[in-house]
Formats: sequence, C-alpha cells, structure tokens
Amino acid sequence: MNKNLGYVVLLAVALAAPVFIYPVFLMKVLCFALFACAFNLLIGFTGLLSFGHAAFFGGAGYITGYLLKTTRVPFELSLILGAAFAALVGLIIGALAIRRQGIYFTMITLALSQMLFFVFLQSPFTGGEDGLQGVPRGKLFGMIDLANDMWMYYTVLTIAVASFMLITRTVHSPFGQVLKAIKDNEPRAISLGYDTDRYKLLAFVLSAALAGLAGATKAVVLGFETLTDVHWTMSGLVVLMTLVGGLGTLTGPIVGAVIIIVLENKLGDFGTAMARLTNIEWFNSIGESVTIVTGFIFIVCVLAFRRGVVGELAGLFGRVKIHRTG
Repeated sequence: MNKNLGYVVLLAVALAAPVFIYPVFLMKVLCFALFACAFNLLIGFTGLLSFGHAAFFGGAGYITGYLLKTTRVPFELSLILGAAFAALVGLIIGALAIRRQGIYFTMITLALSQMLFFVFLQSPFTGGEDGLQGVPRGKLFGMIDLANDMWMYYTVLTIAVASFMLITRTVHSPFGQVLKAIKDNEPRAISLGYDTDRYKLLAFVLSAALAGLAGATKAVVLGFETLTDVHWTMSGLVVLMTLVGGLGTLTGPIVGAVIIIVLENKLGDFGTAMARLTNIEWFNSIGESVTIVTGFIFIVCVLAFRRGVVGELAGLFGRVKIHRTG
C-alpha cells in the first residue's frame, strides 16, 4: 500500500513538473530513466551485465529518426519500428552472448555493439559524424501536433509510465521469479528443469526493446541522433545510472538517471551561480568537470553505498521499522 501511494505521488509530481521545469529537459530525464530501467531488468533481476545496450538505444533512435525525416511513417509506427529493430538486434546479440557467462558475456556484448557503431558511422543515412539532424516530431494519432512541448511531454510520460508498469509486471510475474532464480543460483534453476538460456534470451530481448523505445523517444524529443548514443560510453553511462540509483530495485534506476542527467546539464549553472555568489572564479570551471564529478559519485557509491541510493534508503527504513516494532 505504501509503495503504491509513493507511485501515485511520483506520478502527480511528474504531471505537474512541466509547469515549473523546462519540458524538454524533463523529457530527456524520462527517456534516460526508461533506458536505465530497461538495463536494470537485465542486470538487476537476471544478473547479466551487458556493455552493449548503447546499440539498442542509439540504433532505435537512428531508425525512428530516419523514418520520421524521410518517409510518411506516422509517429507511433516509427517508435514501434525503432523498438522492433532494437529487439531484433538484441535477439542476434543475445543469442550469441548467452552462450558465455560473466566477463565473457560482457565482452561479447561490447564487441558486437562496437561493430554496430562502425556500421552507423559508415552508413550514409545516419549522417556519419554529423549525425541525423532535423528529425520532426510529427503528430500523435495524426491529430495532435507534437511540436508543442507540453503535448510531447505528456506523450513521453505516458510511454515511460506504461513501460515502467510492464517492467514491474514482468518482475513480479512467474517469468520474473525464474529470472531472479537464475540470478541467485543458475545451476539450481537448471536442476529444477528450467531452460535458463531461453529465459535469459527473452529477458535480453525485452530489455533491448525497451532500451530501443527509450532511444527512439529521445531522438524524437531532441530532433536529432548522433554517434554518441551508439558509442560504448553510453553503455557505461547507463551502468553508472543503475548502480548509483540502486541495482535490483524498481525505482533505483529512475533516481540514478535523474541524478546523472541533472549533474550533466545543471552542474555548470550551479558553478556559475556559486562563482557570482562567492566571487571565486574556480566555480566557473565546475561545468567542465562533469566526468570527474560523476566518477567521484560512482566511487563513493561503490565504497559506501553499494546498494545505491534507493537500496540504502530502503535498508535504513527497514532497520528503523524493526527497531520500532522490536
């Protein structure tokens, strides 16, 4: 009950947020939150560390952006086709990678993802290093003009909420329970008669499709797609978001995405404000040190908050509750 109430409060805040905060920034946060939740479905609940999710995120963005820019494919179908492309690539990469475990699985996903990066780099329809520019938003159901930021925001919010509900339902379903069993003890799951490779492949494809949906939505929101989204550093970024927020928690990746995106976009503004307030010029350089700051946060989380922000808070509230009842 308390958890459901928390979800309602978060939804209410999200509905009111564009009145006070720039909608495009909020939409970017929602896209990365969905990306992190999709990644967490694989690593947090299945125990598979993929370093190739940038291929799904950026690849779907390229497909959706190209369709919207050069064809008459409607907005909804463009997103679906982008996610379908990510699912197909996920099926191919997953089928090859799940034959291995541990670091070997991770390295295979990284290698195949980088192969796709070079494909997009050389393909003429992607614009190469210049990226795919001028992607139109189109119209929702052929009627609602998504060039309006408010309409676009609530469309993105609907996609994010629906995807989060799908992930939550998946985690709490019998399928999700098998995934948790595979993460905890795969040999035991095999001894119980489960085809673990099939379950892992299904989880990989679902995670890839949702990551692709996030990337496709981001391309539409921002109106462009670049090689940054298919580079391996994007895979590293989503790992960071998930670990900072809380690995294996439902809301942790959302919190992690908010923290990292806010740091990337607002750290410079904070430094400028502090410089004006204190007359110390050093603060003006903070905006150029985003990588250092995020790296420092990652180190702190690994050393002191291994369960992430949400995981540590949940543990703290649990101890308080036990102390009160005891």
